[in-house]
Order: sequence, then structure tokens, then C-alpha cells
Amino acid sequence: MKTNKFKIITLALVCAVATVSCNDDDNNNDSMVSADFSGTYMQQDQMARPAINTVFIASGQPKDDFNAAIPSAMGAKYQSIFQSRLLALNPAFTTNALGQTAAQFTGLLATDVLNVKTSGKTTFFDGTNVLTGRALADDVIDVELLLIFGGTNGAANPGLTSDHVDANDKAFTTSFPYLAAAW
Repeated sequence: MKTNKFKIITLALVCAVATVSCNDDDNNNDSMVSADFSGTYMQQDQMARPAINTVFIASGQPKDDFNAAIPSAMGAKYQSIFQSRLLALNPAFTTNALGQTAAQFTGLLATDVLNVKTSGKTTFFDGTNVLTGRALADDVIDVELLLIFGGTNGAANPGLTSDHVDANDKAFTTSFPYLAAAW
């Protein structure tokens, strides 16, 4: 009797798995699959350069407007806003460690895109390579603070050129996705 119950349960499980696993599409041609892009979609955020929107779009100004802006139109629309904010934050700004004037620097920042160098080192800024991408270990906030407050050689205002968070809380791994497991 026990053997029959075992056989019936096994048969039921096999039938359940087979039923769930089967479909009427025996064609393995992936071109048959199509994505549904119907509906209304809206860009919600720009984060190529972290904290830029937070710092340079003053309270009371529409951050959502900046986030939804088309990158090719951002520079023309936001450069002057960013420049006035930069000069309010650092009235002594003349040029930064990249040799950029306030207008040049804020024009670069106002277009919130992540540049990528397809050959060579990928980094946010290492003193030589500038905005050629962004590696996981790049200290983006320190770089941004250095470019805003560090002056021509990066040494001015040392108290304002670092957030003093000098490492990730967990080491990066050597294989994809390179991020440490969550707590």
C-alpha cells in the first residue's frame, strides 16, 4: 500500500512539473518575442554625476525639471543657474584643477551625462585622466568637491575638498557584478 501511495505522489509531482513547464510554443526563435513599449514613459532622474542636481539646483527650483531634461538641452538651460550657484558657494572661484573657468566648469556639470572613454583608463578623475568614465572605487564626491572648492591646484580650502569617506564599507569583488553582497 505504501508503494502505491509513493507511486501516486511521484506521478502527481511529475505531471505537475510537466504541466507547468510546458507551453504551446515549440519554436525557439527569439525573434518571435516582442517587447511591449506602449504607454507613457517619462525620465525620472539624472545621476551620471552624483549630487550635481542636489548642489546646483537650489531649493525652490524644479529639480524634477532638471531630472527630466534631455541631456543635449541641459547645458544651455542650466549653465547660468549652475554658475550663479557655484559662485554663491565659492565666491573666490576663478579656475579649478582642470583649468576651467566658472562658465566652462558649470557648462560641463550642467550636462549631466557620464562620459566614457572607449580606449584607455576609465576614471572620474585621477589627476591626469578626467571624466573618462567612472570606476566603482572612484571617490566621485571628493572629486566634485575638489573641483568646486580646491582652486587651481586642488589644495585651496582643504576642509571643503573631501567628505572624508575614503573607502566603500565592503571590498569590491573581482568578478561581476563586483559589488559586495548586501549586509
